[in-house]
Amino acid sequence: MTASPAPRYRLHETPIGDVLIVTTDEGIVTLHPLRTSLEAQLEHLSRRLGAVPEHDDTDATACAAALQLDEYFDRRRQEFALSLDWRLVRGFTRDALEAVRAIPYGETAGYGEVAITAGSPRASRAVGTACATTPFSIIVPVHRVVRADGSIGEYGGHPEVKRFLLDLEQQAAGE
Repeated sequence: MTASPAPRYRLHETPIGDVLIVTTDEGIVTLHPLRTSLEAQLEHLSRRLGAVPEHDDTDATACAAALQLDEYFDRRRQEFALSLDWRLVRGFTRDALEAVRAIPYGETAGYGEVAITAGSPRASRAVGTACATTPFSIIVPVHRVVRADGSIGEYGGHPEVKRFLLDLEQQAAGE
């Protein structure tokens, strides 16, 4: 039995800062804006994945993700067509994130609405936790999930990024 190749990573520059894209043979295992040092992120991922991600700017899956991110930020893409490796997501968190994927481009849904769609109507707080801890930012549009009062809430401590993403989509949807 041969060992599977190490996870691969690349950084991709976007209007919201560098995005860390980490892939495995199964797909994207995490994609999110870099908010701490790259070294700290890779160390954290190494512990969770049981392998140290290797830098690879030529990985086909990461290249496809980078291209689709560029198209998204250029308002030419509304849905991502990427394989996801869900190994870092468990239980209801996955159900919640799958429900988030159903929120249409340019629209928002409340945490409670997502909980209902995910099959647990009383789990709005768990939806909040799922959104806050998702390994998949942007490509699983947790930025589209808002508070019951319509306010946008946090986005990993960066509500300005959430506002940017929502405005980008609403402007593109209105064109």
